[in-house]
Amino acid sequence: MVVVTDSTACLPPDLVRAHHVRVVPLDVVVDGVRSLDGELAPTDLLAALRRGARMSTSQPPPAAFAAAYARAVDDGATAIVSVHLSGALSGTVAAARAAAADCPVPVEVVDSGSAAMGLGFAALAAARFAEAVPVPARRGRWHRLRLRRRRSAPGAAPAPTAADVAAVAGRTAQDASVWFLVDSLDHLRRGGRLSAASAVLGTLLALHPLLTLTAGRLTVATKVRTRRAARQRLEQLAVDAVLARGAARVAVHHLDQEAAARELAESIVDRTQGRVVEVVVAPAGAVLAAHVGPGLLAVVVSGATGGTSAVDDELDPSSAPAHD
Repeated sequence: MVVVTDSTACLPPDLVRAHHVRVVPLDVVVDGVRSLDGELAPTDLLAALRRGARMSTSQPPPAAFAAAYARAVDDGATAIVSVHLSGALSGTVAAARAAAADCPVPVEVVDSGSAAMGLGFAALAAARFAEAVPVPARRGRWHRLRLRRRRSAPGAAPAPTAADVAAVAGRTAQDASVWFLVDSLDHLRRGGRLSAASAVLGTLLALHPLLTLTAGRLTVATKVRTRRAARQRLEQLAVDAVLARGAARVAVHHLDQEAAARELAESIVDRTQGRVVEVVVAPAGAVLAAHVGPGLLAVVVSGATGGTSAVDDELDPSSAPAHD
């Protein structure tokens, strides 16, 4: 079983490697120059955003997915689960379905209805379910769980089917809560991801908007007067979402704000009574950056009842910032 996703999942490379997830990049065009998501250096991306460069994105063509599926089959895959960016935001999932129709092995295509690590956690849940048996969690502030590969044994339960794995991805994606704090709605308005009326109102009133995903579409959750108040509101939304779950996974994305992102991640963990079992701090990819602009902080909260988890190495006890 092979799990495929796209670059808008913003998966850190170590998690991609650890769980053998295949990632198909979207296209990014900056002032007429096309590149694949991930090829543009973060410093160059931020400089382009700040100078007001013309930026656009497009979904991979079906041929890109067909090539990814073919490589998976060559590597021995007998089934593929392909989990992608919300179809309400992009044609990526449609391109995956077009390629799946001609694949020589079964392909289950999942519209996550989500983005960033809302999609990323769904892809990871699929990969972990396909490859691992549950390992009991050791409760605590920071912990790490080792993954065990599924082994055949007399009387053992059969390995999951592609439909089983796709269902896990779908449930994980539906459970995810996603919020984006941005400095301006202008990039989203120009990209057609938000109504002009919402964008203009926020700009005229000099408000800092918090966006969320509703039915796979970006909507304005609230607008706050100051950046500091918006940051506090973002944290509170995340804390409430974690506390509403028995256990949760948390991701924080940023654009050139790593220190702020790490501080936010640790504060969420500190305030949620040991319920966070996995933390990921990762920069936003070029596609997400092109649509939201500079100043991004985003938080994803996903349920983690059962299954396995792997804490981000950068937030283990030896490297986490100390607090009084």
